[in-house]
Amino acid sequence: MKYLHLILQLARREARILYKNHIYGFCMVVFPLLVILFFTSLMDEGQPQEMPVGIVDLDQTSTTRALERRLDAFQASRVVARYTSVAEARRAIQENQIYAFLYLPKGTTDALLSGRQPKISFYYSQASLTAGALLFKDLKTIATLGSAAVGQATMQARGLTPEQIQTLLQPIRIDLHQIANPWTNYNVYLSTMLVPGCIMLFIFLISAYSIGMELKTRRSKEWIMMADGNAVVAIIGKFLPQTLIFLAVVYLYQYYVFGILHFPCLGSPWKLVILGLLQVLASQGFGIFAFGLMPSLRMSMSICSLWAVLSFSMAGSAFPLMGMDGPLQSLAWLFPLRHYYMVYQICVFNGYPLLEAWFHFSALAAFTLLPWPLLRKIKNAMLTYEYIP
Repeated sequence: MKYLHLILQLARREARILYKNHIYGFCMVVFPLLVILFFTSLMDEGQPQEMPVGIVDLDQTSTTRALERRLDAFQASRVVARYTSVAEARRAIQENQIYAFLYLPKGTTDALLSGRQPKISFYYSQASLTAGALLFKDLKTIATLGSAAVGQATMQARGLTPEQIQTLLQPIRIDLHQIANPWTNYNVYLSTMLVPGCIMLFIFLISAYSIGMELKTRRSKEWIMMADGNAVVAIIGKFLPQTLIFLAVVYLYQYYVFGILHFPCLGSPWKLVILGLLQVLASQGFGIFAFGLMPSLRMSMSICSLWAVLSFSMAGSAFPLMGMDGPLQSLAWLFPLRHYYMVYQICVFNGYPLLEAWFHFSALAAFTLLPWPLLRKIKNAMLTYEYIP
C-alpha cells in the first residue's frame, strides 16, 4: 500500500507537469493524430492512379492509336502529352512532367500485319519506385496486347475457334492469389507500419525528454525523494500518466484503421489490445534505457531519434529483411518496430495464433524491462548530476 500510494502521488505530480508543459500535449496527442490522418488519407485510394505518361507515335495509324487508348484506359496511367521525338519525351521525364512514355516507331503497324516483329520501346523513371513499378506493368501489358490483337485477327481469318486462339495466345493461364491483401492496397501494408513507427518515435523522445527535464528544471531530487529513494517506484509513477495517454492514442488508431477503414484483421481483437500495450511499454522502455545509457537530455534524445528513424528501414516492410546483408539481419532484432511489425504480420494480418509469434512477444517484453539494469545509474544521475546544455 505504501508503494501504491507513492506511485499515485508521483502520477498526480506528472499529470500536473504534462498539463503545464504544452510540448507533451503536442507530441503525445496532436502530432500522433495528425500522423494517423496524414498517412491514411494520403493513400486512401489504395494505389496511385492516373499517373501522367506520354506517347511518341511516329506511325500514326489506327492500330497505334488503339494502343494509346488502351494505355489511357488503365487505372494507373493517364496519357497527358504526345511528343514528336524520343529526346523531347525524355526531357519531359527528366523535368518530372511525366513518369514514362511509350515509343512507337514508323512501320510498327506494317510489321505487325505482315507477321514480323516490330520493335517498340517504353521508358519509365525509377526515381519514384512505386510509380516506376506500376507503369512498367501497364506498359509491358500494352506491348503484349499489341501483338496479341493482330494475332487474334489473323487466327480468326483462318477459322480458328476462340478456345483455340486463347490457347495459342496464352498457353499458360495464371491464377493469381494475393493472400491477405488481394487489392494490393498500399494503405493496408504501409500505414500499418509507418503510423505505429511514428507513434513509437514520439514515445521514444518523450520518455527520454521527460527524465531529462527533471535534471534541466532541477526537480530531479524532489522526484526521487517523493519515491522514497526507490527508482522503480519513481519510474512507474512518472510514466503511468504517459502510458495511459499513449495507450488511448494507439487504441484510437487501431479502432480507426481496423474498425472504420476496415483494414484486414484476422482473429480476435484481443490480439490488437495486447500488441498495442506491448508497443507502448517497449517504446517507453527503450526511451528510458537510452537516457540511462547516456544521462543527458540532448544525447539520449539523439539516440532515440536515430534508432527510431533507422527502424523504418529495418522493420522489413518496404525492403524484406531476408534480402539484406547478414550483419543487418542480425541488427534488425534490436529495433522494437521490427518485432511489432512481425507480430502484426503473423497474428493480425495472417491470423495465426499468438504462440506463433512468441519470440517477438518476448523481445517486446525484453525492451520493456531494458531499463532495469540502469535504474541505479538513473537514480544516481538524478541525485548528483548537473544539467549541461
